[in-house]
Amino acid sequence: MKADRGQAAEPVSRGRHVGFDQLSIKGRALRLLSGREHSRAELQRKLAPHETEPGELARALDELEAKGFINEQRVVESVLHRRASRLGAARVRQELQAKGLDPQAVAEAVAGLQDSEEPRAREVWRKKFGAPPLDANDRARQMRFLLTRGFSSDVVRRVVRGSAAAFDPDD
Repeated sequence: MKADRGQAAEPVSRGRHVGFDQLSIKGRALRLLSGREHSRAELQRKLAPHETEPGELARALDELEAKGFINEQRVVESVLHRRASRLGAARVRQELQAKGLDPQAVAEAVAGLQDSEEPRAREVWRKKFGAPPLDANDRARQMRFLLTRGFSSDVVRRVVRGSAAAFDPDD
């Protein structure tokens, strides 16, 4: 039997879909964690407005932490993996601190980035500019760009000065 073109077909049910507003605190936390790693402090901040009874959020986060769903080391590794190739150590430190992570873990992660700061800055510069600055204004613009990405001023000076030397035709 053919379906009448004027009538809409019945929607196919694919199980129960629960909106974010109807989820429990633990369900909300799991939904957030499914997108990316979150620290306990981030989850606390994001989920506090949805807590219906005192202690509910702390219990849910304790349970998720005990089961390994919340892990600060994974958060650190995730940020380093996603951001370190494009940002300097200062900016990565800022992002890690904003996530409420242990200061010791942040310091260790940033210390590991310091060794590769100049090559990373050079690569970011190359992708953005690829040519030495033409004048003082252009040099300032290139330096500001790298500084806002969190690279140290010494590294920025070496990268921008080195770019001019690398392209110098008098060599």
